[in-house]
Amino acid sequence: MIDENAASHGALDTLLAEYVAGGLPQPVEVMVAAHIELNEVSRRFASDLERAAGVVLDRLEPVAVADRDHNLDSIFALDADLKPDVGFRSLVEGAALPSASGLPRAIERYAGRPLSDVPWRRRLPGIQQWRIGTEEGYEASLVRLRPGCGLPPHTHNGTEMTLVLQGGFSDSLGHYGVGDISIADDEIDHQPIADDDGDCIGFVVSNASLHLTGWIGRLLAPFRPR
Repeated sequence: MIDENAASHGALDTLLAEYVAGGLPQPVEVMVAAHIELNEVSRRFASDLERAAGVVLDRLEPVAVADRDHNLDSIFALDADLKPDVGFRSLVEGAALPSASGLPRAIERYAGRPLSDVPWRRRLPGIQQWRIGTEEGYEASLVRLRPGCGLPPHTHNGTEMTLVLQGGFSDSLGHYGVGDISIADDEIDHQPIADDDGDCIGFVVSNASLHLTGWIGRLLAPFRPR
């Protein structure tokens, strides 16, 4: 499931709408594209949005274009192999084909490697991470939690979105399985813990650092910059 918070459902719908319209930062766009690959309900919803957008465009009255001839000459001069980005994302109907790499196709293209070649680095006992990169203010990474292991309790100084790619985890908001997106911000204090029956791997996109809470946060409080 996506968590049971109604605000989170609204946030996901907004992400899907912005994805269809082409208005998301690159790491977030990759996350939503992968979610659509994995989640049939969201895939249908995004397809409906795309069709609705097409209907709206068809009903718009034509508007005169300034410097029409010059613009047409520029278009015809484009390389025939190039496909201009018209804003709306084209979606494939029906079930998505699984990727043999272990990653959704959108993430594999973005990361440039299959899951088997990810250079994991140990962060804490039972926790590994690979930072893919930062674009447009968002850091993208893959995180792997060993069975039953979890992150320390924390909140966020911005927004963190996690797409579950393998296994599952639970926190104060609910349980998340493959294809689900967890959306956490500075109003949510949680501790994601992996399910006991296998590794949990997530694609994490964040625009700010996390803030440790609980006894670990209190222990480290004197050392935080003021």
